[in-house]
Amino acid sequence: MITGIAHVNLTVPVGTLDQAEEFYGGTLGFTSIPVPALKKGSLAWFDITPGGQQIHIAFGANELKSSRHPCFKLDSPKGLLELQQRVWSHHVSGKSGAPAEADKPGEESSGSKGVEYPERFFARDYAGNRLEFSL
Repeated sequence: MITGIAHVNLTVPVGTLDQAEEFYGGTLGFTSIPVPALKKGSLAWFDITPGGQQIHIAFGANELKSSRHPCFKLDSPKGLLELQQRVWSHHVSGKSGAPAEADKPGEESSGSKGVEYPERFFARDYAGNRLEFSL
């Protein structure tokens, strides 16, 4: 029986693990964890929850503007808004690891509309990976 997701793998351009650390570690607050010794320099792994679910970053090509995405669940409307403000601030900073796109706080989400959808926002990391953040 499946009990959860161990990890989701996202791809980024070769040589951009420092940008992954800036965004996934710095902006999103995920904890960087060790990768296998033989893969050091070609992977980055991050714990989303302590000792639990992870995001793995590997080198590869992305289909820009793809709708494929992981959705990260937050614990409160306040936490969702605070994260959206951090992601937006990083986006407008223009730094090399900044999100390529981000929904602006206080404006309508770029996702599908309807009563079925909880409060949420979307962003694309610097490599074009679409990310959803929701309650």
